[in-house]
Amino acid sequence: MSCPICAKDTDPAYRPFCSKRCADVDLGKWLNGSYRIPSEDPEDLDELVDEIEREISDRPDRPH
Repeated sequence: MSCPICAKDTDPAYRPFCSKRCADVDLGKWLNGSYRIPSEDPEDLDELVDEIEREISDRPDRPH
């Protein structure tokens, strides 16, 4: 089995990772929101639409 972060062989002490560093990198991705689980909750969809609209309105090259 290979480490999902760096692809080196795993270490049984840190499985499925090869080291504490890779385990910590993975944990950091979870904590900062890099990994996300999609939701079908209508409230989440509304928030996504609002976020996209804000991003579009902040673009200086947007059409009028």
